[in-house]
Amino acid sequence: MDPNPLLLLALLALAVAEPPPTERAALLSFLSQTPHESRIKWNSSASTCDWVGVTCDPNRTTVTALRLPGAGLVGPIPAATLSHLPSLRILSLRSNRLSGPLPSDFSNLTLLRNVYLQDNLLSGPFPPAIPLLPRLTRLDLSANNFSGEIPFSLNNLTRLSGLFLQRNHLSGSLPSINLNSLTSFNVSYNALNGSVPRSLDRFPESSFAGNLDLCGGPLPPCAPFFPAPAPSPEASAKSSSGLSKKAIIGISVAGGVFVVLLLALLLICCVFRRRRRRRRDKPKVDLPPPPPAATGVVGETSRSGEGDDGETNRLVFVGKRGYNFDLEDLLRASAEVLGKGSVGTSYKAVLEDGTTVVVKRLKDVAASKPDFEGHVETIGRVADHVNVLPLRAYYYSKDEKLLVCDYLPAGSLSALIHGSRGSGRTPLDWENRARIAMAAGRGLAHLHSAGIVHGNLKASNVLLRDDPDSAALSDFGLSPLFSPSTVPRASAGYRAPEVTATLKTTFKSDVYSLGVLLLELLTGRAPNQAVTVGGGDEEGVVDLPRWVQSVVREEWTAEVFDAELMRYPGVEEEMVGLLQVAMSCVSTMPDSRPDAGEVVRMIENVVGRAGDDDGNAPSRGGSGAPTPPAAATP
Repeated sequence: MDPNPLLLLALLALAVAEPPPTERAALLSFLSQTPHESRIKWNSSASTCDWVGVTCDPNRTTVTALRLPGAGLVGPIPAATLSHLPSLRILSLRSNRLSGPLPSDFSNLTLLRNVYLQDNLLSGPFPPAIPLLPRLTRLDLSANNFSGEIPFSLNNLTRLSGLFLQRNHLSGSLPSINLNSLTSFNVSYNALNGSVPRSLDRFPESSFAGNLDLCGGPLPPCAPFFPAPAPSPEASAKSSSGLSKKAIIGISVAGGVFVVLLLALLLICCVFRRRRRRRRDKPKVDLPPPPPAATGVVGETSRSGEGDDGETNRLVFVGKRGYNFDLEDLLRASAEVLGKGSVGTSYKAVLEDGTTVVVKRLKDVAASKPDFEGHVETIGRVADHVNVLPLRAYYYSKDEKLLVCDYLPAGSLSALIHGSRGSGRTPLDWENRARIAMAAGRGLAHLHSAGIVHGNLKASNVLLRDDPDSAALSDFGLSPLFSPSTVPRASAGYRAPEVTATLKTTFKSDVYSLGVLLLELLTGRAPNQAVTVGGGDEEGVVDLPRWVQSVVREEWTAEVFDAELMRYPGVEEEMVGLLQVAMSCVSTMPDSRPDAGEVVRMIENVVGRAGDDDGNAPSRGGSGAPTPPAAATP
């Protein structure tokens, strides 16, 4: 019986099926640019799907996996090669001698699920392309030479189940990686410091071993976060109150016995000396008795010097006090690292009475004590607005400069927007985003009205309360405390173009940062994540404002907005209006940007609400308030 001709045709078609020429060329380019051992032989006359280490889909029309473990690959991974395999799902190049950074164009591999690059010589910062791979489920970069901090943006990988970063040179604090899907995690034998976040303390101690400055969670508890100064007499008296009653009674009895014995000894010595003097100086004639000895205060010591020393070690409260603790209470508090920023490290401190505050340990402070105290007192006086986090106290010594603020358990806007987007998360809806935008604008306008430049405005410095209208700005006005070379400025992505050149923050650079913050609320994208636009010779990496402008220019405005916002009907007009406000704030020319108070009125006109009026917020704009521009000119 003759074979079925249709079956023969199908088999013939399957036999000649071949991935696109671009994928074949990409693989050959990768192999030709990467030195390797001779056992890898790809015959250019054979089908791509039959090459060693190459796997195609069942129809043999596209490459889905590349596995070349222990193949003697040497040197950097060439750019513009593997990134041209759009259907690649598995990449295994482990146990080779690959070096250098991971190419940034790996972000094009959006279907990539499993990446195995362990046991190589790869180096540089944590690959910025990794957080841009939305389908990634398993990532192994262990036993390489990667350095720098682990990015918080790993929270974008909502399908990630295994993360292996052990035996690198990663440093800084561990970000709060809060992924419900994560079941395997290892960052052992790096140079990480601070406390283990609560979102990761479910993993065993072996996952964090070898990081000498890491503490908390499954590791030993964190030590006090700053050294204790020399205690004052008052502090010593207070610390003794912590002894048990029996110990106090014992010490008192012993002290009493010692005093009695000492007095008895002195009395015996005095009697003995008097008798000797009488025998030695016995007069031959009667003389009048000597005049009585003068009486008065003898041996009293001035304590003015002690007072001066006490001042050095004193916690100084500013504004409305509201708290009842001192430096010794802070020294005994349990501490947890909240994060490290450009001005220093922030700790959550829980006092013995349950009071919780944030202690910011400043670094590289150049201001003298009088200048420091004067400026901090000024900051404390202006922080009387609902949208500004109040400064409660400060401490200044030669070795330590501390600021004490309220602890807001709701966290930061950055964590809310860019945290885990897995199941169980409540999305941040449009109304709450608009209210937070208004709160940030009002806080900045209040600071500017008091003559204070924020200088470091970003989503992680917008702290939330239960009421979104009460969101508060933190870390403001600290630039004058530092030298010009180390002055903290807005983080990359929030920094106005002129600040990079002049190294000086201004009211207008603050407005630029506020505009980026508004874009972050609208797009759901982190400003410090580079975005690739264009293609071919016109491909390039741009910041968030330039990316938004490029999309709007192509009349794809809807593509700008966060997908989580598209589920709310009837808010498109307000979103576009706020987008126009944001773009006016991020103009490249400072003089083209509105003032902070004007931005607030523009937002009010767009979203149609002024929030709660506490008497300190700028007035709501009326019919004469400026309207957002029709087109932005960045």
